[in-house]
Formats: sequence, C-alpha cells, structure tokens
Amino acid sequence: MSTSTSPRKLRYAMVGGGRDAFIGAVHRHAIALDGQAEFVAGALSSTPDKARASGRDLLLADDRNHGDWQSLLADELKRPADQRIDFVAIVTPNHVHYPVAQAFVDAGFHVVCDKPLVHTCVQADALVAAVQRQGTVFGVTYNYTGYPMVRQARAMVQAGEIGEVRKVVVEYNQGWLASHLEGTGNKQADWRTDPARSGAAGAIGDIGSHAENLVATVTGLEIESLCADLTRFVPGRALDDDGSLLLRFKGGARGVLIASQINAGLENDLRLRVSGSLGTLVWRQEQPSRLEHLPHDGPLRIYTRGASWLHPAAQRASRIPAGHPEGFIEAFANVYAGVIADIRARLDGSQADPLVADYPHVEDGARGVRFIERTVASAASEAKWTPWAG
Repeated sequence: MSTSTSPRKLRYAMVGGGRDAFIGAVHRHAIALDGQAEFVAGALSSTPDKARASGRDLLLADDRNHGDWQSLLADELKRPADQRIDFVAIVTPNHVHYPVAQAFVDAGFHVVCDKPLVHTCVQADALVAAVQRQGTVFGVTYNYTGYPMVRQARAMVQAGEIGEVRKVVVEYNQGWLASHLEGTGNKQADWRTDPARSGAAGAIGDIGSHAENLVATVTGLEIESLCADLTRFVPGRALDDDGSLLLRFKGGARGVLIASQINAGLENDLRLRVSGSLGTLVWRQEQPSRLEHLPHDGPLRIYTRGASWLHPAAQRASRIPAGHPEGFIEAFANVYAGVIADIRARLDGSQADPLVADYPHVEDGARGVRFIERTVASAASEAKWTPWAG
C-alpha cells in the first residue's frame, strides 16, 4: 500500500506469533534471511497484555506495538503512505485468519497468511474475490514448495521427463499427537485439536493440506473425486488424527494421500512419489536436498541441491554451495522471497518475473480449503466417491 521511489527494505507487520508461539519465529527468521524486509509493527497475541509484552521482547517501537489487530490496522491507515507497512504476515490459529486477512486486503494491504487459509469455502471464495478486486499480493505459506528439489521435481514433470503422470503417493506422517497431548497444557496441541480454532479437520487440515498442495504444485494435477477415511485414534479427541484418501485426478491419474499424527516415533515424515509412463520421482522432506529419478530405461539418478545442471527454479532456491545443508527456514524464506519480489514489482509499476515471484497464491489456499471440506464430507458419507465439485 505504500509507495517506493528508491530501493529500500520493505516494512511488514505480524499478527500472532508472540510468546509461546512456534511458527511466528519461523516466519520472522525466514523473512530476515535475505535482508529484504524489516519487522516494524505487530499485534502478536490474542491477549492485549501478552501481545504488547511479546512486541517488547522483539524490540518493536511502542507506537507500533499493539494489543489487537484492529488497532494495528487502524494505526497503519492513519500513517502517511510512505511510512505504512508493505505487507502483513498472519500467523495466528486458523480461526483468526479470515477476519484479519479480509480486513487488511479490503484496506489495500498485501498479505501473507499461514495455512490452512480459512475455515470454509465461503470464506475462501470471499477472500479470493477481495484480492482480485483490490489487485493486492496474497501469499500462502505452503513452505514445502520452497525446497529447491521440490521445484526441480516440478520442472521435470512439466518437461515430460517422467512421461504422463499415472500414480501419485504422498504421505505426511507425524507422531507428536499419539497421546492426549492437548490435555497436558501443550498450547500447539490444544488449539490444533479444537474445532472452534482449527476448523472442521485435525490432521487433514494441519498436515493433509500440505500434502495436497505438494501434489498440486509438483504435478499440476486437479482432483476429480476422492474417497476418504478419517479416524480419531486418541480417546477424547474432537478432530481426526489420522486420514487415508484415494484420489482420482482429471485425465485419469490416480493417487493415495495419507496424513497422520499418531505414528509414534515419527517426526515430520513428508514424502512424495510421482510415477509416470517413463519413470518415477521420489522426494522426502527429512532429506530435502535429494531427489531420486528412476527412469524406466536406465539406472537410478540422484539429484542434489546446488548443482549447476538443475532447473533454474531449483538453482534460484539455493543460497549456498552444494553440500552445505539447507532446510526448513530456507524453504520458508523462498516463499517470502517470491512474495517480496512480486510486491517490489508492483511498487515499481512492473510485472514480476514468474521465475522470481514463485510462491503459493490465495487461489492455492482456497483450493486447500476445498480439499479439507471435501475430505470431511467424503469421510462422513456412505458413498464410495465424493466429487470435487459440490
């Protein structure tokens, strides 16, 4: 919303992400990595006193350290255009995403929002319409799309290097909710298993949405129908902690999606296998710098991050030479780098290079919300297949 006449750091505010939060610090570290934006304002908790204390922890100026997001927005709108924030990052529990995002978009600000985007498709559609109406940038932090080898896999699929995609298997397995952790005072478990704050789904919304987005990003396939089984294994839990889906894609490809948070001993075991008529690609988030290519007519090929022969999109997503580990924070940073490039282009009145402005958009977030809704509907239905539309 602010204007730019010379290169400068962009200014951003954050809603949520204060004391005792996990993901807020991840976002701040990721944004800081490339030195392109500075944290200048915030409303960092749902409790005013805690929000302000969190802002003081992070050295926010008193006049931009707010007790609630409404005060943050009102203050930014009162400031001269060349002093306002350029974008806001929303890192709250899910139920707060929609009102904050809608208000900032309506006010003309660029937005980055954590996933899942909102609670319902009605909200998602309204947000998409608002972004289109205002012409603002809206990024959704499906952070796994920022890994260099995910972008390499996408490029290889697009180039036809594994032929026509036939079968996709994606799994996201965790074990942190194998017990009734929400009953112990754990903040993350408490809100993520609460329907009022998390939404209609548990594991499917929290990590299943990542799995769906990873498939869509790498393959470009669109779901035609799905068959879902959702389970609550832990007694007393209100939302699913395990989900298994069969997927039918437009064009005939088939898929399997698993999202589970009760696999005791597993950490963040996100893995993708894409099989086409000419070969298969395999990627694991816990070994993110490695992509396996198994062609049908030759030996196993292993691609690693940082190599000069990778696709330009994969090369751009690496900051340091091959062999040095890059991971979770850097993947987040790549998403933000794409958002910031798009904002800078608009401030300059130009069109961003798609290779540079590579990030998940509000439409990707809206599709993720539909995925959650259709999965919940399928699990509650006696019909074998639930169509994507409807």
